[in-house]
Amino acid sequence: MPVDLILFGMVAAFLVLRLISVLGRRTGHERPPQPYQPPGMPPAPRPGEAPRAEEARSLPAPVPAPPPDAFAATAARGLPDANSLAGQGLARIREADPSFDPQRFLQNAQAAFGMIIAGFARGDRDALRALLSPDVFAGFEAAITEREKAGETARTELITVREATITSAQLRDRVAAVTIKLISDQVSWVRDAKGEIVSGSEAVTEVADQWTFARDLNSSDPTWLLVGTESGD
Repeated sequence: MPVDLILFGMVAAFLVLRLISVLGRRTGHERPPQPYQPPGMPPAPRPGEAPRAEEARSLPAPVPAPPPDAFAATAARGLPDANSLAGQGLARIREADPSFDPQRFLQNAQAAFGMIIAGFARGDRDALRALLSPDVFAGFEAAITEREKAGETARTELITVREATITSAQLRDRVAAVTIKLISDQVSWVRDAKGEIVSGSEAVTEVADQWTFARDLNSSDPTWLLVGTESGD
C-alpha cells in the first residue's frame, strides 16, 4: 500500500476522533432544541417545566384579560321563581324564542344600563337612539336639549352594579317585555354655566332603578330597547 494513502487515512481518523470529542455522542437523553428567544429575553421553559425562580422574576407579567363587561362582573343577578308571574312570563318568552337566555339578558341589560346613563350624561344622541324606543328617546333628547340651552354640563360615573333582578316578564303579540331592578353605586352631578353643582353630588350614591326592555320577537334585530324607566324601589 502506498505510504501517502496510509498517511491520508491516519489524518482522516484523527479528524473524526476530534469531531466526536467536540460534538459528543448522542445518548437519547439530550435536551431538545430550544425555541428562539429574542436577545435580552430569558430562555423559555420546556413544555411542562416551570421557570426557575431567577427566570420567573425576569419574565414579563401576563396581561389580565378584561371581564366580558365591567358591570356584570360585580353584580348579583337574580331570576324570579319559576312559579311566579315573572317566572311564567320568562318561560313563555323562552318558548316563543328558544335562544332567549335570562342570565345573558341580564348581563346585556347591565351593559346597556351603563351605556345609556353615560350616553345621556355626554349628550350622545346617536348612542341613545340605538338603545331606546322612540318615545323614551324623545324624553331623553328633550332633557339633553334643555340642559344644553341652560349651559349645563353633566357627568355620571357608574362605579358598580350591586344587583340586577328580573321583577316582571310578559309576552304580548310576540312582543316581549322584561323589567329589571338595578341597584348601583354612581357618581352623578349636573353643573351650571358657572361650574356650580345644581343637581347630584360628587359623592358615591346608591341608586335604585326599574328599567323595562322590550323586543319584537318577529324582528331580525336582536336588540332589546329601553321602553320605560322608573326611579326608586
